[in-house]
Amino acid sequence: MKLNFEKMGGLIPVVVQDVDTCEVLMVGFMNRESLERTFKEQRVTFYSRTKQRLWQKGETSGNFLEVVEVKLDCDEDSLLILAKPMGFTCHMGERSCFGKIDLGAWFLVKLEQLIYSRKKERPSGSYTTFLFDEGLDQIVSKVREEAEEVAMAAEQETDERLIEESADLLFHLMVLLAEKEITLGEVIECLKRRN
Repeated sequence: MKLNFEKMGGLIPVVVQDVDTCEVLMVGFMNRESLERTFKEQRVTFYSRTKQRLWQKGETSGNFLEVVEVKLDCDEDSLLILAKPMGFTCHMGERSCFGKIDLGAWFLVKLEQLIYSRKKERPSGSYTTFLFDEGLDQIVSKVREEAEEVAMAAEQETDERLIEESADLLFHLMVLLAEKEITLGEVIECLKRRN
């Protein structure tokens, strides 16, 4: 890996993201020695500008950042590290040094991936597999049923029931989209055009 350490006086900025959620966990700096140690131990090690020494994230807390993948930017002067956090990243007790981040959209992407994997692999005992095995008519029937239950919950039940029924509808709608080979991205693009 060819890196330009000269632009910032021997240091490079490093962004660390959670490998599973892509949530930005923290930003730090590395010199050549901390980068070598990061590769050797597969745990993120920074160069502390205030302490003037190497500092491995988690060395006192045990909340290490296990390296999964390292990516170099196009200017070869900064890194992105995809890591698995072993606990809170921030010393303030948060997952991220940037505070709480709403990962709802990311969850939908992961759910869509799971639904497509169920469609392809058809594991036994999976409700999603059952729906795909039953075919389009059954899936459409479930979407109709769940849509009616959402409307009834909105008119006659608690907000909690409305949330639960909406979750059921969204799930079944995502199964229908997968059955028709339509992605959430395509639906989002349609919404963007309408906006």
